Amino acid sequence: MRLSVIGLILTLALAMFVAPLATEAQPPGKIPRVAYLAFRPGPCTDSPPCEGLAQGLRELGYAEGQNLSMEYRWSAGNVEWLRANAAEVVRLGVDVIITGGPEATRVAKEMTRTIPIVMAGDIDPVGDGFVASLGRPGGNITGVSALTRDLSGKRLELLKDTVPGMARVAVLWNPVEPGALRQVRDTEEAARGLGLQVQTLEVHGLDEFAGAFAAARTGRAEGLIVLAFPPGTTDDRARLVDLAAQSRLPTIYWERAFVDAGGLMSYAASYRDTGRRAAYYVDRILKGTKPADLPVEQPTKFELIINLKTAQALGLTMPPSLLLLADEVIQ
Repeated sequence: MRLSVIGLILTLALAMFVAPLATEAQPPGKIPRVAYLAFRPGPCTDSPPCEGLAQGLRELGYAEGQNLSMEYRWSAGNVEWLRANAAEVVRLGVDVIITGGPEATRVAKEMTRTIPIVMAGDIDPVGDGFVASLGRPGGNITGVSALTRDLSGKRLELLKDTVPGMARVAVLWNPVEPGALRQVRDTEEAARGLGLQVQTLEVHGLDEFAGAFAAARTGRAEGLIVLAFPPGTTDDRARLVDLAAQSRLPTIYWERAFVDAGGLMSYAASYRDTGRRAAYYVDRILKGTKPADLPVEQPTKFELIINLKTAQALGLTMPPSLLLLADEVIQ
């Protein structure tokens, strides 16, 4: 009788110890299902954010098809396709949705208030209303931002170092892009500190680019900053790069794809690192942490890419100090 009572006490004690651990893990035999939702024009599996995501998941012990199931959805810059893809992953009952950009985050937020959403590089999550604050997101959304206030100032400094004596700079932007107005204001504020005059060039599509460059020439701009545009607006990167070359206007872009296409240089948060950090959020959420309890991170790794051939074509001598700072120099 005594042994059975002692055994019962031990069994209850063990159950009390194990139960809290079990509530934090996935149900036995259930493979977590994660969706990556993007607005981008084409497949994202070979893009820097997705490559970084895959790397981060591997580092955390996840193997796709073994202990993790991934659903990739891209929408070719089409809002209706994006909504259909978001609705589909919600119907699938995924455990986490990773969003590759503010357009995807906005639609995912409309579709669900319960499934955790991890942003992978949104520009202005507070300004866009995705989170209450970076430190205390609230709701079901958290993740990684792709912007800091220092980014605009750094781009101006890089351009100023590239163009000796530069006094006037133009900023090409699209007001439809989430976070664009904030970037313009940050650029204007940074320009005042550097003694630069700013000319803002608002455009809404490819057909307005030529007129914007003509306005930059009329305004005697000596350099140009191109801010992020909604996916699909700049599919024809070569057109934008050609206009900068024809105008002989040294230009810094928001992503390296333009430098690969012949643009002068780019400076931005590392999209690969952003994807890698998104994996950390996925892991924490799958282990039981609520999105509301995970502060939004700002980027810590940035990349400077320089096209030396383009610099030479523009008659620019890139300062050796700048070349040493570059993460990659295309020759």
